[in-house]
Amino acid sequence: MPDDHASSADPPIVCGSDAAGRSGKELAADRHVRVLLPLPLPTALDYLAPDGGAPPEPGSFVRVPLGVRSLVGVVWSGADGELPVERLKPVVEALPIPRLRPELRRFVERVAAYTMAPTGSVLRMTMSVGDALQPPRPRRVCAASAAGLAALSSTASAKRLTQARQRVLEALRDGPPLGAADLARAANCGPGVVRELVARGLVEERLAPVEPPALSPPDWRLSGPPLSPDQSIAARRLVDNVTAGGFKVTVLDGVTGSGKTETYFAALAAALAAGRQVLVLLPEIALGAQWLERFRERFGALPAQWHSDIGGAERRDTWRAVITGRARVVVGARSALFLPFPELGLIIVDEEHDPSYKQEDGVIYQARDMAVLRASLEEIPIVLVSATPSLETVVNVARGRYGRVTLLRRHAAAELPLVRLVDMRRERIEAGRFLAPPLVAELAATFEAREQALLFLNRRGYAPLTLCRACGHRFQCPSCTAWLVEHRFTGRLLCHHCGHAEAVPACCPECLAAGALVPCGPGVERLLEEVTARFPAVRAALMVSDLLPGPRAAAELAQAMTERRYDLLIGTQIVAKGHHFPMLTLVGVVDADLGLTGGDLRAAERTYQLLHQVGGRAGRAEHKGRVLIQTWMPDQPVMKALALGDRDRFLEAEAAARRSAGLPPFGRLAALIVSAGDADSADFAARALARSAPQLPGITVLGPAPAPLAVLRGRHRRRFLVKAGREVNLQAVLRSWLSRVRVQGSVRLQVDIDPYSFL
Repeated sequence: MPDDHASSADPPIVCGSDAAGRSGKELAADRHVRVLLPLPLPTALDYLAPDGGAPPEPGSFVRVPLGVRSLVGVVWSGADGELPVERLKPVVEALPIPRLRPELRRFVERVAAYTMAPTGSVLRMTMSVGDALQPPRPRRVCAASAAGLAALSSTASAKRLTQARQRVLEALRDGPPLGAADLARAANCGPGVVRELVARGLVEERLAPVEPPALSPPDWRLSGPPLSPDQSIAARRLVDNVTAGGFKVTVLDGVTGSGKTETYFAALAAALAAGRQVLVLLPEIALGAQWLERFRERFGALPAQWHSDIGGAERRDTWRAVITGRARVVVGARSALFLPFPELGLIIVDEEHDPSYKQEDGVIYQARDMAVLRASLEEIPIVLVSATPSLETVVNVARGRYGRVTLLRRHAAAELPLVRLVDMRRERIEAGRFLAPPLVAELAATFEAREQALLFLNRRGYAPLTLCRACGHRFQCPSCTAWLVEHRFTGRLLCHHCGHAEAVPACCPECLAAGALVPCGPGVERLLEEVTARFPAVRAALMVSDLLPGPRAAAELAQAMTERRYDLLIGTQIVAKGHHFPMLTLVGVVDADLGLTGGDLRAAERTYQLLHQVGGRAGRAEHKGRVLIQTWMPDQPVMKALALGDRDRFLEAEAAARRSAGLPPFGRLAALIVSAGDADSADFAARALARSAPQLPGITVLGPAPAPLAVLRGRHRRRFLVKAGREVNLQAVLRSWLSRVRVQGSVRLQVDIDPYSFL
């Protein structure tokens, strides 16, 4: 790892007699500047410092030429390149932005090395808001001119002014300069009045610097709700870690409803009291509405937010607030991990087991694991929070690498719900219906008691497949090897992989039979149709990403459920975590076996986590909760574990199976995905890779084989799976292998270290 501070020991550029004996090349060499650009480049490029100035410090943001373009990059440490100084171009300018700290630059390098991504691509994630790197544009404001103030103070002149004009001048006399629109609102007049005063010279327009938006800092001194004895013990451990400083990973392992959020708020408050910034990662930021409200109640202000649904202006302001230290707490999705915190003191990863922390496009990384890496480089504590910790985390606790604090009981008087399996092999269900009689009976009892229920089915739309009963034609995406999903509310057939959409036709496109199209299987929309038919008086709502355009819509729906404006909530996995509905006492899982299909090594673990989390929505207050799980495989270990509430035994069995197979976390995996616009090109590149595959002890290369999703967005895909022991430097093996093969044309090669998706 290059020394980030090495440049500070370099001899300065000297003048006068000391420089007399040095050549122009030697003097130019002192002006070498290494600049890493946010492009898919493996290393920094060489430039010259601006004429007459010292080289910018490492971490400085600079503008440099690249071909005919001008780009912003970051001054990087490391040895100079081999280009002669005569061929180097000078840095255009250094930007007035705080420097990236050495810890963040090392983080960029370590992430790039681990994920085998270009360093410049990782840097791009730290400076993803181009507008934030530019100086704020001054805004045009209005101020009263001397003539305007004189007219206002002169009785004779004031009489000649209309009341609207007087209000405009009085607003400027008594207050700060304002933009024309703001001034018109303040004076309760139309914008034409302001323009007329400007034309007459009574109001003048000028350019004023833009002040950063005011941020209300969270107040760590406010007291939160009283903690239970268990919470107090756990909170003390977390606070002690923050007070002691240094790198330490602690797993906050608590059952659903045990008050984990309020517990780690204590550590967050301790970090704020110490003058440090805090990063909180959430897996589904759109589901953070109730979390944000809890934060506001606890600390008197909202944190800064960072996720894909915020607008460009807010992203720009938040990025600047983070790098200048004005944003003291940031809550965000996985990309918030790359924000340039200057005073980071604590990282919290909520729902650390959630698979959405895995980034599958661009730079492929696991945000939970990279958060641990960043905490280690920053030498700060990190808290991993979950009711169902991942097997990787459980194994790290067992190995002594992570600490652990537990919350084994629900908060206050709430009890864990009773879980019951519904064996679908023994149930008789009407054609076109999907709720078994036991679940229907429990729904009726719940509604009769004026309580709320939740039905969970992890399948969006109305039906996962539409076919023609006359000829058997199935509707498939033209760009993917995937069926089109009917969304009856919008009258569309959608591909959930590439976004292709088409209208539901009136007749079969193959045989032209009219009225022959039939839906196969249930989605949440079809479930809503069945419930409405069975319980016409019940007020039901869908909670799915298709119908929630952003965090505000999710917050409004959660609030409506809390206020009991709905009796039943039907949703996909976004209902499974983070929500607290006091009157929700029944959870019904419609198809528990859905996640167990396919070749995913984590299928059973994910199914347990998801169903345990969704079941945890029931009975979180004084009313007892029940969970009914409809399954065709009640003898599966994961189903037995859910029914018995025996998580630890299930994880022990999962660990034993993976250990014997040499699978993560007891072995290492990497996926190589070859894709091309045509099948022949994909096959040719895959065969070339296969011929050069490593033949080494402890390494097994499987493939190439067509990916389960063989065509995605019009590209044909072939997969390799590389399996290795924990002692193998897998990245070094892959680099050696890939260096022997040149991928040409439209072929792309993607490397996924520690793959989560096997499609």
